[in-house]
Amino acid sequence: MKQKSQRNNNSDLLRYAGLGGQIFAVLAATVFIGLKLDKWLKISPPLLVIILPVLSLIGIFYKIFRDTSKRKDQDEKK
Repeated sequence: MKQKSQRNNNSDLLRYAGLGGQIFAVLAATVFIGLKLDKWLKISPPLLVIILPVLSLIGIFYKIFRDTSKRKDQDEKK
């Protein structure tokens, strides 16, 4: 029984280990896209540089919340 629990913990660890790198990559990509769009649309205050990363963070946190709440529900059923 301990091995199964330990495997689940290792699986969870691996699942969330790369989360920081993924968040960094998404933020870097959205800032880059925001810079290019602001320049292309000739928007003087850098609105898209601010808005796009905030929207992506909201989406990431929503996905994390949804995934962790599903896992909690599955653990309670066991």
